[in-house]
Amino acid sequence: MRNYFRLLFFILFISSGCGGNQADETAATDMQPPVVAPFEKLDTLAVNDWWNRADNPIIDMKVDRSEVVAFGMYTVSNNTLKLTAQLYPLYPDETREVRLEVQKDGAWQEVQIQTVNDLGWSALFRVENWDSTQDTPYRLLHGEEASFEGLIRKDPIDKNEIKLAAFSCNSNKDRGMREQYVRNVNHHDPDLLFFAGDQSYDHTEHTAAWLKFGLQFRDLFRNRPCISIPDDHDIGQGNLWGEGGKKSQTKVADDGGYKYHPEYVKMVERCQTAHLPDPYDPTPIQQGIGVYYTNLMLGDIDFAIIEDRKFKTGPAGKIPQQGPRPDHIRNPEYDPASIDLEGLTLLGERQLTFLNDWATQQDGVAMKAVLSQTGFCGGAHLHGQKDNRLHADLDSNGWPQTGRNKALEAISKAGAVHIGGDQHLATVIQHGIDEHRDGPWAFIVPAVVNDYYSRWWWPEDEQPGGNHDSSSPLPWTGDYLDGFNNKITMKAYVNPESTSSGSGYGLIRFHKDSNEVTFECWPRDVDVTGEDAEQFTGWPITVAL
Repeated sequence: MRNYFRLLFFILFISSGCGGNQADETAATDMQPPVVAPFEKLDTLAVNDWWNRADNPIIDMKVDRSEVVAFGMYTVSNNTLKLTAQLYPLYPDETREVRLEVQKDGAWQEVQIQTVNDLGWSALFRVENWDSTQDTPYRLLHGEEASFEGLIRKDPIDKNEIKLAAFSCNSNKDRGMREQYVRNVNHHDPDLLFFAGDQSYDHTEHTAAWLKFGLQFRDLFRNRPCISIPDDHDIGQGNLWGEGGKKSQTKVADDGGYKYHPEYVKMVERCQTAHLPDPYDPTPIQQGIGVYYTNLMLGDIDFAIIEDRKFKTGPAGKIPQQGPRPDHIRNPEYDPASIDLEGLTLLGERQLTFLNDWATQQDGVAMKAVLSQTGFCGGAHLHGQKDNRLHADLDSNGWPQTGRNKALEAISKAGAVHIGGDQHLATVIQHGIDEHRDGPWAFIVPAVVNDYYSRWWWPEDEQPGGNHDSSSPLPWTGDYLDGFNNKITMKAYVNPESTSSGSGYGLIRFHKDSNEVTFECWPRDVDVTGEDAEQFTGWPITVAL
């Protein structure tokens, strides 16, 4: 029991924003866990200590008690509503109950009461037999005066065009609010939001950073469904190769697995993904860490949500090292087959089973899309700065190549497009499996803030690829091989010299009548409400499925 309380305080300590701030990718990989306070510290968590602790550098935790409910986030799929209430840290003597009410016939009616989990300060509501045919106002209540209100939208099944807004990499290099994004995206009025990962870059301060993220974007997702999935920085690592949940044994976790305590990882995933539809197979992985891969139906579009990192093999000690780090290959003369070894995993058999099963389910489905953290190739040449050329980056899903091709085969079988983030470099690529252009289209959306760790698409010979479209406004498009010898066709890219330093978001339009998808890529600093608003060079792009 004593060890349990030590663990409880450790998690409360790091999740309440008392750990160290991580400013850049190098610092992120050199992190050490904060010192665990002595057990006796638990006895001092009285109200005064809770209120008078040091100010948090990320966000003011000392909110008025009428503001304790920070935000809510929800999805509705197959007539089941799942809604997470996110709270600020509560005083020891405050109630842990949160109430969900909905408005019917002009009156508020209580639907459920749920208990807040002190590890992360969230609570989950699940309501079956939800009426998806009408808009329903909701509110989350705590105590006598705290409230957060929003709208649970009806299923847009009657619309021909379904719109998805997609984001990634909300860097802490800029802690300001996101007014441009809220204005622009609300003007587009998408049916669904997707945050592909790295909502938080503050590592052991997830709760403070997650609350900050919520304040920045809650006026987008208070009134529409939202998918959020954590990536490496969210769970406190510079990179993540999950290897089925094992405990990493190295300083930067490049041997595979998780660096921090599983309860911390579970807290992050609970806050960010508990509101997603139920997982396809909820069996936990090693250390009791859960899974969330699943699918969501909205407007006759079937979205598969997968976990790129959770089962992927770590490179250290598994393959011949070809650079200063196990995950960075700098030798252009290496044999790509030498690192595509038997036993290496990308998505893992469980997720491949899900994807292949999902691909065959077509009843009532107009179109399909796969949502994940990152892309299935090496789509960048320069990393961090222009003089840092990598031949191949094993953090990408271009490796291991056999696993990459299995994933793309399943996505192709579904007739789906792929949407991801992570790369700080917006691209539209058509993958090749056996031949160029025989695989699915993929849109990697730009970073919300791109002054953190930029990447460039910049072929070393500075020549267009095979079958280059001469009408393209971009010079380096066409058929290429990435650093793993994967076949890719580059259609468009946004290097950081572009407007807004390459920062922005993606808007994806699914046209059900024509079975086409339009990719739009909008710069952060553009006001889309103006008549002269322009996307990044090379967009929009419409592809037929």
